[in-house]
Amino acid sequence: MKYITLRMVAEKAKVSVNTASRAINNRPDINLETKKRVLQIAKELGYIRNGAAVALRTKKTGTVGVVIEDNRNPFYAEVLNGMEVAAREKNYHIIFANTQRDYKKEEEAINLLLAKRVDGLLIAPVQDRDDDIKNLIEANIPFVIVGRDFENIELDAVYNDEVKGGFLATEYLIKKGHKRIALIDGFLYKSPAKGRLEGYKKALKKYGISMDDALVSVGDIDVKDGYERTKQLFEKELDFTAIFAYNDMMAFGAMQAIREKGLIIPEDIGLVGYDDIPFCALMDPALTTIRLKKQELGIESLKLLLSRINSNRKKAKKIMLDVDIIVRKT
Repeated sequence: MKYITLRMVAEKAKVSVNTASRAINNRPDINLETKKRVLQIAKELGYIRNGAAVALRTKKTGTVGVVIEDNRNPFYAEVLNGMEVAAREKNYHIIFANTQRDYKKEEEAINLLLAKRVDGLLIAPVQDRDDDIKNLIEANIPFVIVGRDFENIELDAVYNDEVKGGFLATEYLIKKGHKRIALIDGFLYKSPAKGRLEGYKKALKKYGISMDDALVSVGDIDVKDGYERTKQLFEKELDFTAIFAYNDMMAFGAMQAIREKGLIIPEDIGLVGYDDIPFCALMDPALTTIRLKKQELGIESLKLLLSRINSNRKKAKKIMLDVDIIVRKT
């Protein structure tokens, strides 16, 4: 394949290479008609900017590495869309890696993206270990933690008000008359799982309901796990009348287990999810859930990262986004 060079564009446009470069890079110090002519010829010839050459000159590649723990969850599709929208506005591009909730794959993904010389990283971490995060801090590599927080580490992060979310979900079920509310949560080393549990406990305490540890189940966070853990709760005969699920995917699994038990939602049992992914409104019955600002999470994370890359900001910054409850039929 023969690449079209900037010199070829300049010769065709009958201008100097420097003039062609100013046109391609949208510099202000060039005649408008000349700029239009150069850009038109570049388009006709199929010119593509040499990213490696630009990187050598500017010490930046204009790329951001994104490490996501599970791209099967529709939650992350909206977060990624926010990142891409914000990146495009600033002429940045995204390189994506999925870790499948595996810490070793997270380390590999970070190393791969750094080998690509990305300007910074957006990371939705697994969180069962934090060695890779500490290594990034020591190496002074710009990064932002997305949708998570490391309470004891000073770093840039954008995350949700998980305590409020857990409180709202539990309070909604309490106001529906439920007192025996099961929580199928994620592993508690994940900051969202920890925060949602704290909100759950806070709501129980406010309404004078005693905490029953047997009603709290922790583990993985996909559809299958929601299904299996709901079945286990039924098998233990714990006499609960509602379920608060860590996320919507788990709530979908819980729905199936509830149907197999011969129960009707919400007449026999209440159910609340978390995230408000698009499928929630399409379920039968439509799922009541906690809405997170998913696109805003992506946008704010990208903006925070670029503020680290393109400025001399040294102090860590954490941004917490608000949440609310979307009441539907469950």
